[in-house]
Amino acid sequence: MKDDLLSLIRYRLKEADESIQEAEILLKEGMSMRAVMNRLYYAMFYAVLALLQEKQLGTSKHIGAISLFDREFIKNGIFDKEFSKTLHRAFELRQKGDYMEDAEVTKEDIDEMFPKTRTFINEIKKHLLEKR
Repeated sequence: MKDDLLSLIRYRLKEADESIQEAEILLKEGMSMRAVMNRLYYAMFYAVLALLQEKQLGTSKHIGAISLFDREFIKNGIFDKEFSKTLHRAFELRQKGDYMEDAEVTKEDIDEMFPKTRTFINEIKKHLLEKR
């Protein structure tokens, strides 16, 4: 891989790690579950952007990144379909928390998504390390 491509992948993975850390802090400090979910989703989103960089694919739209992830990594069997479900669920919960009035992200949602987010990011990192 070219150095500039590797730098961008590292940058995106750093953003993913920072977003997980932010979610942990928000949860520990008793902040809103909406804010925690936002950071969990973005952790996955940044990891997906790192993967897409590996294939030199990109998009500025969230739904575009999710679609490319499904097409390039799920349909080709690189990642299990559960990873697609996790990403779609995180996107749905983030949308719910950020944009829908009268919608609430619950502690149960966070308890479900936190370990799945960690697994999602760890598997993406593992995949990207195997490519080097």
